Amino acid sequence: MMDRLTVRDPKGPAYDIIFSENFDGLLPAADFLNLKTRRVCIVSESRVAALYMDTLKRLFAPAAREVIDFVFPEGEASKTLSTVQDLYERLILAHFDRKDLLVALGGGVVGDLTGYAAATYLRGIDFIQVPTSLLAQVDSSIGGKTGVDFNAYKNMVGAFHQPRLVYMNFSALKTLSARQFASGMGEIIKHGLIRDMDYYQWIKAHRTQIMERDTQVLARLVYKSCVIKGQVVEHDPKEQGERALLNFGHTIGHAVEKLENFSLLHGECVALGMVGAARISQMRGGIDEAMFDDILAALASFDLPVALPKDHPLSAKAIVAATKLDKKMEAGAIKFILLSPAGCGVIDRTVTDSELLLGAAAIGAT
Repeated sequence: MMDRLTVRDPKGPAYDIIFSENFDGLLPAADFLNLKTRRVCIVSESRVAALYMDTLKRLFAPAAREVIDFVFPEGEASKTLSTVQDLYERLILAHFDRKDLLVALGGGVVGDLTGYAAATYLRGIDFIQVPTSLLAQVDSSIGGKTGVDFNAYKNMVGAFHQPRLVYMNFSALKTLSARQFASGMGEIIKHGLIRDMDYYQWIKAHRTQIMERDTQVLARLVYKSCVIKGQVVEHDPKEQGERALLNFGHTIGHAVEKLENFSLLHGECVALGMVGAARISQMRGGIDEAMFDDILAALASFDLPVALPKDHPLSAKAIVAATKLDKKMEAGAIKFILLSPAGCGVIDRTVTDSELLLGAAAIGAT
């Protein structure tokens, strides 16, 4: 099984998203990059590298001018400028030039970090995304947002730099832990809530097959989310307008992520943020109480948190204060995403601190 979507960038080359059940089609898909003239550096983190690095190096070795790797420790703690500096040094010592290529093999941390290195090394070189986590496949590998955290401030340093190719191997999803898989479902449920209620209902109706990781159902799930993400980023590649809708749940979610020192996964924090945003939407009349309850039930059914860990209480005031340091601030106001109604995300710049406190209270902040 192989299918593709094309994402078009008004100011740059289009790129394909390839959907497959293995890595067999990766080299043919990348053939247009003329690999025989390029050095290739495959960037990954320790857990993913142990699973797939040898496979990818064997694939690229006969096709490329030279193949090297760069592996860093697993986890958000590695998503820093320090790791990027280490990658720069690896590339410099291997004499990488502007015609060479980076390959991001892994989840969102790998893709964001590799993309940022590609955007900034020699003022920009090509890279391709080979996402192996559900969250990366449906969200972070598409759209060209790259970046790293700075002093625990999420994605505060970054650049827009589109990949030349995104290649998804669904079989990689079977190696994810239950928690990592659930984390990806946070972004998927978000897609339905901001854009397509039929999709949201389909997700709920296929919960059993999704949780059992049925390959055919996962293929439909990932494909549909990629269609939604691709359409949004095509219309607004640099988040000047509707792309901000993809931040539903992220304002409160990023605040929780920082305050919890990244002990919670990104999709878990997005789920908590969606609960807070849904409560504010309900208080404003965008959705009713039944829909709010439905959202909580849907998130919980996919093993996502709907309340803060009891052993790690957070202050609602601390969450609100942390939202003020988010990169989505604009002229002193937060671009907050609400539902009005469910299936239709809207951008709002008038959410008050009092409303944010109530949104934080909805996830158990005191």
